[in-house]
Amino acid sequence: MRENKSARNNLIIAVVILAITASLFTLVYLRTKRKIENFNAVLKKDEKTDFSQVMQTILNEQEPGTIEEKVRYESRAPTKGVVEIKEKMFLAQVNDVYLNPEDYLGKTIKLEGIFKEERGYEKSYCFVIRYGPGCCGNDGNAGFEVAWAKEEDRPYPAIDSWVEAAGELKMYEEDGYSRYLYLDLSSLNVLDRRGAEMVLQ
Repeated sequence: MRENKSARNNLIIAVVILAITASLFTLVYLRTKRKIENFNAVLKKDEKTDFSQVMQTILNEQEPGTIEEKVRYESRAPTKGVVEIKEKMFLAQVNDVYLNPEDYLGKTIKLEGIFKEERGYEKSYCFVIRYGPGCCGNDGNAGFEVAWAKEEDRPYPAIDSWVEAAGELKMYEEDGYSRYLYLDLSSLNVLDRRGAEMVLQ
């Protein structure tokens, strides 16, 4: 009888966590959708805008809607395929990369986070992540695997260092299984000032 109550309580807790997470993502989605609609109202019908550029505009806290705002956007838009993932909307941007990798492959992604390393059977894997909500409380991670190119082969920082990473988004297969995204590093710098380790958006 006690086991049934415990299982029921665990199920209720899991449902509540999922409902809260779904609500947060719905709010973020609706807010982003409104901003994109405002942005698209500024552009001519024959112009096409990459979603990552729109996200970058939102992250820069711009609300395009007037001619002045359009000029400001064009002067600060990501250049040469660089996508900067900011603390605000960190989860939304990282998720968009994983859901739409074809829009980002070959572009340089820049982000800050915690440097982590996991040891596999044959090799180690390095990551730059931030913590986020998960299935059992705050046990989720968001970020990217990172690696120096073989010809670079530079040292990695200490585990749990706060770093700024930049690298080209690439994909690889391992053991014939799933494809994995990673950043082929061009820079990996340890920063003195840490950002928010836990993010909710």
